[in-house]
Amino acid sequence: MGTLDTTFFSLPVLWHNVLIAFMTLIYVFSVPPLMDYLVTNHNLSRDISRKITHICAGTVIIFLPLFQDGHWSQYLNVSVYVIWALLFIQKGLFAADDDQAIKTMTRTGDRRELLKGTFYFVVVGIICGTVFYKQLPGVLAMAVLGWGDGLAPIVGLKLGKMEYKVLCKKTVEGSLAFFAGSLLAGMFFVWLIIPAAFNLSTILIIALVATIVEGMSPKEVDNILIPVVVIALVFLL
Repeated sequence: MGTLDTTFFSLPVLWHNVLIAFMTLIYVFSVPPLMDYLVTNHNLSRDISRKITHICAGTVIIFLPLFQDGHWSQYLNVSVYVIWALLFIQKGLFAADDDQAIKTMTRTGDRRELLKGTFYFVVVGIICGTVFYKQLPGVLAMAVLGWGDGLAPIVGLKLGKMEYKVLCKKTVEGSLAFFAGSLLAGMFFVWLIIPAAFNLSTILIIALVATIVEGMSPKEVDNILIPVVVIALVFLL
């Protein structure tokens, strides 16, 4: 699939890419209000809310095939991550305890959490959408980080019974979910965005190694460590 052959409504490339970027903003900024509603009114836990938001943020790459290449405006694909980075800095320093982002994107309700793992996530998104724009390292890094690392704690919290510990507690069930999410998301997004680069064995090996790395990673650091390992493996394999 890769890229659209024509622009929407025969718009100039600039305005077409602006429109797609605006669509990504609508998509991403619709998630926190929904999570806030579920946390406040339906007892959804902060951890689950945080990881659902995490998955949705990683899934922004589904819009990549809609961007027209060859014009500087292709890099507007990261505009949502840039906005979130600025918001996380502001909210991490000054937000009130009842702020929507604090309630839906932190484990403990401490605003300073937004300056750690959550902030690292959007920084990785910016790098993947610019330095590795529509390239295998960026697509796989975001697929694994978004879906693998997003599903693991959800499954671990709900179904995890077999615990293990390297640097912090994990569950076998959560690690299996990480592997399955990474593999399936990697296959889907590579097929969707850069089908010419699709190689099942490469995606399988990367998903497996990333699962091992995640199982050994301390909290907060995995949002940097996992994509670094994925990107390195793409160049090595």
